[in-house]
Order: sequence, then C-alpha cells, then structure tokens
Amino acid sequence: MAGGRSLALITSAMALALAAPLGAAVQQVGSAQALLIFSERQALEQRLQDIGWKLATANAPFCDQAIPAVGLQLHDMASYGAPETMRPLLGLTSDFAVLTVASGSPAAAAGLAPGVEIAAIDGEDLNGWATSGSRDWRRTVRAHDLIDTRLAANGSVALALAAGARIALDPVMACASRFELGGSGKRAVAEGSRVIIDRDFPGFDYAEDELAAAIAHELAHNLMRHRAWLDAAGRKQKNVRLTEREADRLMPWLLANAGYDPGAAIRFMQLWGPRHSGGILRKRSHDGWDERAEGIKAETALVEHLRRNEGIADWGTQFRREIAPAE
Repeated sequence: MAGGRSLALITSAMALALAAPLGAAVQQVGSAQALLIFSERQALEQRLQDIGWKLATANAPFCDQAIPAVGLQLHDMASYGAPETMRPLLGLTSDFAVLTVASGSPAAAAGLAPGVEIAAIDGEDLNGWATSGSRDWRRTVRAHDLIDTRLAANGSVALALAAGARIALDPVMACASRFELGGSGKRAVAEGSRVIIDRDFPGFDYAEDELAAAIAHELAHNLMRHRAWLDAAGRKQKNVRLTEREADRLMPWLLANAGYDPGAAIRFMQLWGPRHSGGILRKRSHDGWDERAEGIKAETALVEHLRRNEGIADWGTQFRREIAPAE
C-alpha cells in the first residue's frame, strides 16, 4: 500500500461515511433499526474487502509496489456520533473491535471475526489513546498505521484481544492499494492509494465477478499510477481518456489472476454502460461504453491466449502501456 498503510484502512472519509450517521440513527430510529443499518453497511464493506483482497494479493507478483498485509479492518467507537450508545449496541465493552476480516487472509486464518474486541497492538494499549470525543477517526488511522509499521519492521504483528488471548499475524504480499466503502453516492473512484466505492454504486447489485471488474478498473488506475501521471501531464480530456483506456484494458488481467472470469469485465461494461456512460450524457473524457466494451473484449482475448500458453497473465511484463509510466 502506498504510504505504508494497510490494505483495509478506514480513513477519515470512510469513518465519517460509515460512523457519524449511525451515531445519530441510534437516537432517531432506535437501536434495532440502527443495528440493521450498521449490518447492511458492514455487509457491503465485507464484500468490498473480500474482492479487494483477492485482486490485490493475486496480482502482487506483478505489482511494482507490493506490501505486507493481513486483511484486518478495525473500527473505533470514538469515530461514531454517539460512542456511548454504539458500544452496547454492538455488544462491546471497549472501543476497538474488528469490523471486517478479508476471506482467505492471515487475519481470517487466525480466527479473527467481526465484533472481536482488540485491546492492544504489539503491547500498545489502543483504548488508552487520547480522543477528542465523538466522530474522532484519527485513532482508527493510527491503529492501522501501527499495524503497518510493525509488519514492515518485524515481519509480523501481535494483537491482544480484550478477552485475554494473544494472536500473532504473519502477512502475505499485496498490491499497494486500500479499499474503502464511501458515502451514499454512486461513485467508484481511485485516489492513487485508495479505491473508494460508494454505498449506492450500481455494481453492488451485480454478480460478484462483475462487481470485481468494477473494483479492478479502479485498482488499475492506482497500479498504473494514473493520478500521478495526470498531475504531471495535465488533466486534459485526451489524457484522462488514455488513463481510462488503460484501466479498462487491465481489468481482465487483474480478474484472471484473482480467479475471476476475465470476461466479467466485458459484462460489467455492458450492464453499467448503457445507463451510466452513454448517450449525450457521456463524459467527453471517456470513450462510449460500447467502444470500451470492444477494447476490453480484445484485451480479454489476449489474456486468455497467454493463460492457455503460459499459465499466467503476467501484466507486469506483457501489458502494453499507452502512456509513459509515472516515476
């Protein structure tokens, strides 16, 4: 992950999007409804983390920036609008707990699960950290930064659970990008080191491999360092269009290595494009969705050919760039 932060980090945007409205919801609609809202958002977050983990770890051999990761996402009651009501609502006695554990990750193999309370990371008491009060997301960031620091320094990290057990996590390598559930919009965006998928993004209604295609598209922007390239080259429409074409073309490579059908990239564009990327409303910075689908189709054929003949889809050496890589 860019900047040395964990694959499953909740940043300020994520914390505010998930936590702050829920604090108010407890008081406005009651505990049962607030818990349902939390559970629905947690389920979306779990889908995103599971898919992101598969894409990031399976493609790590081909990334030029890969980091140690354990697939653990924490949350802090101090980040909620009403911490004193969220603790009993979630059955917690302290502030830090597991929010999600990526399927197949070291955290999952160690038996960690949502709701498990975390007391300390490598001996450092999380609940003793100062907080400015409700909706304070900074401790969550600090906790994930601490995990990353210890993984980088020691090759493992030890967690002390509130129940008294101690768990040591040994990481695996993953492409350097985080995955976060955003707010109530319909966006899917890449911000250089983060992939952010809003709660109402249409892809959440699609099959898993088609949602994975959308996530792969945004991950591709980060892996190709498109944000840095655009900062240097300028955000003219023609430049943005080049980065979008590259991200489209990398989708089937990322999917294939993660065990998904690379053809899902084509299906995603055919499902999403007519409603969200076509007609007179089409962004001039993007090709038409049908043109994009054709470009993905041609790249998918190449990916399938390489997998039949070489067994892998090594985009690190065989993917054709359309722009000069950013330094």
